Amino acid sequence: LKLVRDVLEHAGYDVTAAATGELGVASAVSEPPDLVLLDLQLPGIDGHETLRRLRDGVLPDGVPVVAVTALAMAEDRDRARSTGFDGYLEKPISARSLPGQVERFLAGGAP
Repeated sequence: LKLVRDVLEHAGYDVTAAATGELGVASAVSEPPDLVLLDLQLPGIDGHETLRRLRDGVLPDGVPVVAVTALAMAEDRDRARSTGFDGYLEKPISARSLPGQVERFLAGGAP
């Protein structure tokens, strides 16, 4: 979380961070984001449940939600896509590549 936030802030993005899925949903209600980077393994509700809550009337239409995870098996990626994630970023995150990946997701494409 800290690495992603620091890299994106350094690249000029405004970042709101949340340590749990519940806090992320609450944050999206009060300040709708342009993009959500969502870890699949969170304390409390997991990333899949967080996504379901975000898509259930919290996020405006068209806001991409990208899974960020250390789970790197093909079935993990397939599950993320089939449950509604718009993209998938594997940990460890590349500090060099992340800003460009985020820009592509914001523009409506894959990284």
